[in-house]
Amino acid sequence: MIRPFFAVVKKEIGSVLRDRTIIIAVLIQLFIASFSSSLLLGMLSLYDADTIMRFSGEGIHLGVVGEENAPLASFLTERGLNISTFPTLKEAQSAFYQGDVLALLDTPKDVNGLVEVKLYLPDSDALSSLIRMVIQEPLKQYENHLRAERGIEVRYNDLKGKPATSFEFIYSVLIPMLMFFPAFVAGSMSIDMITEEVEGKTLQTLLSAPLTISGMIGAKIVAAVILAIVQCGAWLTLLHINHIAINNIAWILVMALTVAGITSTAAAITASFLQDRERSQFIYSLLLLVGASLSTMLNISPITTISRLAVGDAYTNGLNIIVFALIFIGLFFLLLRSSRRLLK
Repeated sequence: MIRPFFAVVKKEIGSVLRDRTIIIAVLIQLFIASFSSSLLLGMLSLYDADTIMRFSGEGIHLGVVGEENAPLASFLTERGLNISTFPTLKEAQSAFYQGDVLALLDTPKDVNGLVEVKLYLPDSDALSSLIRMVIQEPLKQYENHLRAERGIEVRYNDLKGKPATSFEFIYSVLIPMLMFFPAFVAGSMSIDMITEEVEGKTLQTLLSAPLTISGMIGAKIVAAVILAIVQCGAWLTLLHINHIAINNIAWILVMALTVAGITSTAAAITASFLQDRERSQFIYSLLLLVGASLSTMLNISPITTISRLAVGDAYTNGLNIIVFALIFIGLFFLLLRSSRRLLK
């Protein structure tokens, strides 16, 4: 029984590797990875405050409550912003509401001498985001200035590291996409493997070997999952070569394997019921969309789990994969019951 099972696995892997479909799928993933890198560079250029200041810094007119030579006003001026100072908050608010300044900063002190920065922004979300972006560095300098006055030498603007935009994109988008795209392709391949046996009238011939219908479908699923996990391992290796730090690699591979098993099993169930390639692929695509939406709504998204594993979140480990493993087991038992439909 074991030998025919692995014979089917070997046959399916060999046929897939000889098929142009898997080559095209890998090339698509390479294209997506290259496009993601370009998109990342574009995003970083778009949200680079220095670039914005270089081209439109003088057009950003801000109001500051306080003296002209006050530390915050000086830091903002050094940044290249157009600053107007107002002696009182009432005068500053009047200028802000009349549109003379785009935004307003006030730094009142409480009874204990602590400074609270109040920022008044325009209604436009785009303009507000732009202003928050360009004043981040002056506010950090002002924070360091206030700390230095109190003898505290924690200088946040001297800390090194990747920009937040780069970090979020790599761990929230790029890594999950590269780990789950092979799983989606594995489900599609499972449908092709099963429906071609039905449409080609070769199912009964294949079952003449000492192998049950469930074993035959299981072998095809195993072949698809093996190809998916090999691709995931290759992507993790490439990311490591590009000096992207990834934690919990073993658990990430287990998670990718589990998701590939879920997609392949769900695809096999769909093919068992419909026994038609086009309809099965269509329903499988809809199931992927519905499953992804539900997982996000229920806060058990595999994308979130992969991201937290990759960044080394202390509260995310193998226990978080159990819920997906249970879904896989449930789908597999459903497949055992539905696979007999192929014999009808």
